[in-house]
Amino acid sequence: MWIDTHCHLDAAEFDADRDAVVARAKAAGVRQIVIPAVDAHNLERVRELAHEHDLTYALGIHPLCVMGAKPGDLDRVGEALAQHKDDERLVAVGEIGLDYFVEGIDEDTQLRFYVEQLKLAKHAGLPVLLHVRRSADKLLAGLRRVGFSHGGIAHAFNGSEQQAQAFIDLGFKLGFGGTLTFERSLQIRRIAASVPDDVPVMETDAPDIPPQWLYKTAEQREAEPGQARNEPAELPRIAESLAALRGWTVEQAAEITSANARAALPRLPR
Repeated sequence: MWIDTHCHLDAAEFDADRDAVVARAKAAGVRQIVIPAVDAHNLERVRELAHEHDLTYALGIHPLCVMGAKPGDLDRVGEALAQHKDDERLVAVGEIGLDYFVEGIDEDTQLRFYVEQLKLAKHAGLPVLLHVRRSADKLLAGLRRVGFSHGGIAHAFNGSEQQAQAFIDLGFKLGFGGTLTFERSLQIRRIAASVPDDVPVMETDAPDIPPQWLYKTAEQREAEPGQARNEPAELPRIAESLAALRGWTVEQAAEITSANARAALPRLPR
């Protein structure tokens, strides 16, 4: 069994065939998917989808959405976490974090939302799904500042080997997905090959981060809208790259990464 620890199943790209997307995933052996929220407006939607499709979800505000957040949105996250605290399908707070790649997003605002949501996760006793994009050191500093000890997953990890070890030391697993399938992703592939067995988890970030066989150039995407969409059914094939890098069989990759996902997100069904 495979676990996709990060898939935006609520995204508009799936509106036309969402049921079929879930069916293809389950037919491919992806029996569990974590659906993270990205803003206060889709908190209820990800919960509904998780219950509708026998999946799991996380609640939080994405760093790329903080500039559009309204006063009280952090309170809405806290209220939703309190309201659904006994919902076994609620497995984490996320997607939260910092993004210093995209321009035009105030760093102080991002940091405030990140730290406040870490506090919410600490209070709820839940792990976090962290957005890491040119921000690993400040994410780590925030974890230490809050005294956060519930771990989670550094989603789509793309930092250095030293930063990877720092997250591991704080009890985090590292998420790997479509980027692994590109031979030029030397740093990510090197980290995926070298971390301890109990660290890697699999994810798609669908509909984003398509693997090599789905990738289109910007020109191709403009000419063929929607043709580069990623989906969770691609996970087993993506995982073949991780297995090859680590000398695992595909069956070992499924067993090990699923066990790691459950260790990171203890509420995941077994």
